Amino acid sequence: MSKFTVQTLFRPEVLALSAYHVADAQGFIKLDAMENPYIWSDEFKQMWLARLKDCPLNRYPDPEARELAGMLKTLNQLPNEIDVLLGNGSDEIIQLLLMALPPNSHVLSTTPSFVMYKQISDYLGLNYHGVSLRADFELDLPAMLAAIEQHNPAIIFLAYPNNPTGNLFDENAINQIIAAANGLVIIDEAYEPFANNASFMNRVANNVLVMRTVSKLGLAGLRLGYIAGEHEIIEQLHKIRLPYNINVLTQTSVQFALENKAVFDEQTAAICAERRLMLTALNSLKGITAFETAANFILFKTPENQATNIFEAIKEQGVLIKNIHPQGGLLKDCLRVTVGTPDENQAFLQALKVALNF
Repeated sequence: MSKFTVQTLFRPEVLALSAYHVADAQGFIKLDAMENPYIWSDEFKQMWLARLKDCPLNRYPDPEARELAGMLKTLNQLPNEIDVLLGNGSDEIIQLLLMALPPNSHVLSTTPSFVMYKQISDYLGLNYHGVSLRADFELDLPAMLAAIEQHNPAIIFLAYPNNPTGNLFDENAINQIIAAANGLVIIDEAYEPFANNASFMNRVANNVLVMRTVSKLGLAGLRLGYIAGEHEIIEQLHKIRLPYNINVLTQTSVQFALENKAVFDEQTAAICAERRLMLTALNSLKGITAFETAANFILFKTPENQATNIFEAIKEQGVLIKNIHPQGGLLKDCLRVTVGTPDENQAFLQALKVALNF
């Protein structure tokens, strides 16, 4: 007979969670996960493989990935007093930040925003507070300032651009939040490549840290995120970072990609051009409202109570997007589509037109 039950063994916070769901995309045109749709040319792949062939797989990697971290510092023109910590995707960095907090700390963000801020806070037993955005998806500054006054959060997460809405929050509002905060303010710039140089990277100092990822740039399979902050803060995060968290193949591959950044810049430009075409096409459809975006995805509103039906009808035609409607609130009746290649985007638009006529 078992000496324990799952209910008695694990913390209530863990038992109450639902696992992060990733849809099975096999056989679909995949436009649900904000990935770069462009594959590498055979010539570019051969250049990459040539770099990998001498990787010492029998040795542990540099635990701090110092060469890659230095490259990222140079690329982002960071001064000496600012350090960079690398994570297994941005998710690990969010986890490290929240793990470092004292018990019962308060965490603040917006609603809606990136789901992992709340998910990780919840399973660590922290007090998470989501302040609703305004109807135009902009920060509700009075409500944010009131929440800071009430909860004194140890960490505030602001996604810039925001996911899943895609917009850039008002810079002046962010500055007022930074000024009011007694804890850390994390500006999550996962979609920075598509945001026309909008960034707080030159504001990293004191309580302001900027987090980025190479996933949206075109390296999602490598799972590499990083955060820039003052030395004394990054030093504490290194203490709880698991050793060798960035494997040698990832370190080498990202270095290779950054050395050839022009290739990815060209892909980013193509995605931004397609984004504009898709926005125009979506807003020409009766019953559809597509929202302006500074990311590589578009949030759009469907006719009332039709989002799930439209999502399923699009899926039946072999195109997978994201159904945001179940989250409710400001996202009621909304779907989200990643900007893909021209052919993928046309397939999606055609599937949507068919779905609207059901």
